[in-house]
Amino acid sequence: MAWADFYLICFLVGLVLSIVSLALGAFTAGGGDVAADLPVDAPGHTGGAAHGGGLHVSPFNFSTVMAFLAWFGGTGYLLTRFSGVWSLLALVIALVGGVSGSALVFWFLVKVLVVHDHTMRPDDYRVEGALATVVSAIGEGRIGEVVFSQGGTRHTAGARSEDGRALARGSEVVITRYEQGIASVRRLDEMTGDESRAAAGESTG
Repeated sequence: MAWADFYLICFLVGLVLSIVSLALGAFTAGGGDVAADLPVDAPGHTGGAAHGGGLHVSPFNFSTVMAFLAWFGGTGYLLTRFSGVWSLLALVIALVGGVSGSALVFWFLVKVLVVHDHTMRPDDYRVEGALATVVSAIGEGRIGEVVFSQGGTRHTAGARSEDGRALARGSEVVITRYEQGIASVRRLDEMTGDESRAAAGESTG
């Protein structure tokens, strides 16, 4: 196989797979998570580029590898096909071109795409412990309704008083348990009062 054919194959493979990757990304952009599709290292690892929240994106991912193939193949093909450059020198220049192209794509991923990605953490889905407001009065032993924020979005849920007492509309409460779409709640002032008394007991003890 001639060098020109080798470079051409590398270019076509890198170009076609890059286009396919972009097309698939466009179809899933509405609900996708950019960071979830990229290899990441643990916080503190020195092998990647920083990502907000302590994650590090690996420079060796599908997009950068395909970019390397496309730029490497394209540069090498042009040099061997349309210039009289020595084959070994053409290989070195093609490698430099491939690394430059993959570095450019990696920079774009880190600085443009990943930096604007907001990955949901497990705590963002946790309902217990959330502050809520009663929007439909909770009668004694009855179910009312509360509104609370989760992951930056407001949610409503049916709610009952933990101790069975009535809670008026507008009461500030804490969700202590959430089962089958129904939240058990307790007044916020009672929770803070219990914490204050517990702290006072520890200090006197």
